[in-house]
Amino acid sequence: MTSNPVTSGFVKPSDEELRERLTPMQYRVTQHEGTERAFTGEYWDHDEPGIYVDVVSGEPLFSSLDKYDAGCGWPSFTRPIPNVALTENTDYKIGYARTEVRSGLADSHLGHVFPDGPQEHGGLRYCINSAALRFVPLEQMEAQGYGAYLKLFRK
Repeated sequence: MTSNPVTSGFVKPSDEELRERLTPMQYRVTQHEGTERAFTGEYWDHDEPGIYVDVVSGEPLFSSLDKYDAGCGWPSFTRPIPNVALTENTDYKIGYARTEVRSGLADSHLGHVFPDGPQEHGGLRYCINSAALRFVPLEQMEAQGYGAYLKLFRK
């Protein structure tokens, strides 16, 4: 499922293009490892069915099926969409080690992953900035080129 017509042939835009295309918060979060304040992002309490994609590349990242309320004020997921190539790096920016999560295609900073998620779903909590995401509603997935991911929602 990693091949997607929306992201096929993706080339990351120049810094100047990203500054023009993204909001200041999206740019700061994705390009300079920023973090939005808790409980302020667009998706922290969003519960509509669909997928969340990288705001820079459109790369599919997370499904609403794996989203849960962790009470932390940021969108939280138990796992990425299967076969998504996220990268992880150790981050010491706040004085202790955390695991940073970045998108595989555009290398966008997304947030962090912690080992305090629901044990029945693997024990991970992907704590992601809303500003790094764009939401694609279930009913628009086919039209926006994400039809291959509809099978996630079929029982």
